[in-house]
Amino acid sequence: MTKVLITGSGGMLGSDLVLYLKDYFELYGLDLSDSKNPIAQALRGFQKCDITDLDGIMKVIKDIKPDIVVHTAAWTDVDGCELDKERAIKINSTGTHNVVLACKESGAVMFYVSTDFIFDGKKSEPYTEDDKTGPINIYGETKLMGEEFVRKELHRYFILRTSWLFGKYGRNFVDTILNKADAGGELRIVFDQFGSPTFTKDLARAIKRFIELAIKNSGLGGVYHFCNYGNCSWFKYAEQILKTANRRKTRIIPITSLELDRPAERPSMSVLDTEKYFELTGDNPRDWKVALEDYLFNEKKIKRDYVQGSQR
Repeated sequence: MTKVLITGSGGMLGSDLVLYLKDYFELYGLDLSDSKNPIAQALRGFQKCDITDLDGIMKVIKDIKPDIVVHTAAWTDVDGCELDKERAIKINSTGTHNVVLACKESGAVMFYVSTDFIFDGKKSEPYTEDDKTGPINIYGETKLMGEEFVRKELHRYFILRTSWLFGKYGRNFVDTILNKADAGGELRIVFDQFGSPTFTKDLARAIKRFIELAIKNSGLGGVYHFCNYGNCSWFKYAEQILKTANRRKTRIIPITSLELDRPAERPSMSVLDTEKYFELTGDNPRDWKVALEDYLFNEKKIKRDYVQGSQR
């Protein structure tokens, strides 16, 4: 069987990848902590390793000899990165470079999960893979540095950009909104930032599809975008969460990004074009509202007592 190693296997995306890939590949996981997530621990090939430790990551990948490395490990706290640039560079840039060097030495094909935040948000249409990058915050800068290391050092790679992730095994916007709604009081949510919410389970399916195609076609690689279909503002996203989860009594107030006043600036429009993914796979990403319902009623197991047709 094809050997696949997942970095950050205890994280939000990594956990769904473990669950989705474990029956199809000889799967190995790597994370900073061996107690972060029981899913990661359940892997036969789990290794505790810090990606910022070059010698450590080189040894792990040399010992496992994976055919494919899916690099999900990252520091994704956008405001945290803005306040601690040195740490952001160490994890997202240097850490990625270490994984790149290990893949280069071992001959593994690297799948690097990147972000919509490598764009400046000034475009009025969805961003394609060929659009000029221009991050406006430290998180985006350090993720783009990772992309550049991948391109520079590796002969074959996949850079997979995604956006606004939510999933069962990590902190996410959906859970934050529901927790605040349950606590009572009003919600103040920005209405001038637009993107595409993406369910980690759907991204895991897409990565499995990429891996299958990569195994069949040794010449395949490059940059691809994947997110759930459709887009919205954070405000409309919050409205849909409350509506779908039957928290309709919660008051929600639209505010501007300036009013929110967070340490890191966000792109005002970071919707990703997924046409290249469709052309390669023939698969259409499902609507983010459908993915949200799946998450709420199947993952979180919220009682389905809302009015059918909530997407209209």
